[in-house]
Amino acid sequence: MDLQHCCPGKVVDAKTALSKIKSGSRVFIGTGCGEPQHLIKAMVENMTLQDILIYQMLSSTLAGYVDDPSFLRRFSLKLFFISRPMRKAAFDGKIDYIPAYLSQIPRLFYSKQIGLDVALIQVSPPDRFGYCSLGVSVDITRAGMANARTVIAQVNPQMPITWGDSFIHLDEIDYAVLYEEPIVEAVSAPKDQSVVERIGRYVAQLVENGATLQIGFGYLPNAILPYLINKKSLGLHTQVITDGLLPLFEKGVITNKKKTLVPGRVVTSMCMGSKALYDYVHHNPIFYFRSSEFVNDPTVIARNDNLISISSALEVDLTGQVCTDSMGYLFYSGIGDQVDFLRGSAMSRGGFSIIALPSTAQNGNVSRIVSHLSEGAGVATTRGDVNFVVTEYGIAELQGKGIYQRVMELAQIAHPKFRSGLIETAKKHHYIFGDQLPPAQKDLSFLEQYKSALELKNGKTIWFRPLLPSDEFAFRNFYYSLQAHTIYYRFFSKMKTFSHEFVQKQWANVDYQRNMSVIGLVERGGHKEIVAIGSYAQENEHMAEVAFVVREDFQGMGVASYLLDVLEGIARENNYTGFTATVLSDNHAMIRVFKKRYPNARLEMLSGSDIYITMDFDDGNADTGKTPSGHGSGV
Repeated sequence: MDLQHCCPGKVVDAKTALSKIKSGSRVFIGTGCGEPQHLIKAMVENMTLQDILIYQMLSSTLAGYVDDPSFLRRFSLKLFFISRPMRKAAFDGKIDYIPAYLSQIPRLFYSKQIGLDVALIQVSPPDRFGYCSLGVSVDITRAGMANARTVIAQVNPQMPITWGDSFIHLDEIDYAVLYEEPIVEAVSAPKDQSVVERIGRYVAQLVENGATLQIGFGYLPNAILPYLINKKSLGLHTQVITDGLLPLFEKGVITNKKKTLVPGRVVTSMCMGSKALYDYVHHNPIFYFRSSEFVNDPTVIARNDNLISISSALEVDLTGQVCTDSMGYLFYSGIGDQVDFLRGSAMSRGGFSIIALPSTAQNGNVSRIVSHLSEGAGVATTRGDVNFVVTEYGIAELQGKGIYQRVMELAQIAHPKFRSGLIETAKKHHYIFGDQLPPAQKDLSFLEQYKSALELKNGKTIWFRPLLPSDEFAFRNFYYSLQAHTIYYRFFSKMKTFSHEFVQKQWANVDYQRNMSVIGLVERGGHKEIVAIGSYAQENEHMAEVAFVVREDFQGMGVASYLLDVLEGIARENNYTGFTATVLSDNHAMIRVFKKRYPNARLEMLSGSDIYITMDFDDGNADTGKTPSGHGSGV
């Protein structure tokens, strides 16, 4: 549509349009990469404008002016989120930060709690019906323009046309400024790729095929996306689309076919990235752009089954409190969409949240897992909202767990050099037992290779992994779930109490090399519980003593045989040549397991009813680890 022909009274140059702004006005500017750069520059250059309040969520262009004293005398910036270009200005106190959940910002405009006189937006040229597109910035822009007395639009042919609730009619625009220029691009600078890779692989373990994802603001959530490339049938309901998602679209990883809310389409609110990304969303019907009060509404988010929220943080304390918007007293970013999606994912059937962050900052000198949040730091996400926390050292699961367990979970994913100090501080706070031992002060990432799964004939799956300090309560509950005869076969005594001291001694002796314990877990009600434990402990330089206990309802299914196979593989890596075991003579099932794998095992009757068994690995039957009742597979 020819604007000059259909509405010549609205088409003006920037200087004329901006002359309509009066001193003292409250001006809203479109978000992030959708901001109208030409209009912003013309407004700043209009020296007659004084005492202007500017409201914006993500600001880029204005970062070039905030160090100019004359600019700051004429304009006051109020931002809902502090972008990277604005960070120094925030530290210097040159801008004002408004903490608010993204889902609730539009309400501030509609309720007139924040009154607006003028809205500066950017749109695509109108179609033959007179509709322009807000393109890559629907988010809070629609609410801003809807509640401003005057709307000035930069009409830019380079603005992508996006589908959904992005269209506005020329009747909603008071002045149209025709000006073509490239859209703002936002491409993250590369960080420590080894840390990103490790975090990405842990996150990938938590993301199941068919899940619907939300990817939060920031470098890290975007950087871990390549590690989801082998997933299938993922969906997307997220505030922002970034370049990291492009390979997942192109490889058919994101199909949206299993979404329960708007199936087949990506629900989103804005787009920040490169020109390649803008070209991809242009006229692409898979994208359904809606405003933030819809996309970020927790009750809307919860309508997606299996919604997984992936976001980041600046620091997490040992109780699970999360800071995202400040470094001490220095405001760094914003609350953004994290709380909205954490609460939405918690209400989603099968959904949960992941907070991913590097274990350290400032070149490894500062821990991001902390005993308490920094002085002045804000609690953006409460300890009650957090589910999984992931660093390059592992996964901490906090949901439904007490402070003691949270401390142990988080300490073991902290950087090894900070773990002991975190435990000592937790003792002073009376978070944990006074005699609590710290997690191993070494990098245990090699334990990932010891994770596996066994699928049983009854359709159930058992997941196996090494025992960790944070397993104390699950370990204890496992022993209390066993029947008396099972306990007697394992410990040769009628043990009835499994105290903190007993359990701590069990894992304290595990160094994951000379001594090892592997647990088997099954899914129950959204969490995993222990059903089997296999251990070996050094007997001499070449031999290790092995022992097993399997819960009664999983006995006779090949679980012990599988565990024996797993433990032998680990023992061989640590230069053992065989196992020994002491078994009660009437424990025929365990004796059969050993004899089946090691046909040449040597049995020696000890005093009483004990049998001492010696098993050489080289004499073993390697096929018995994959028993008729199940099969093993690496995960």
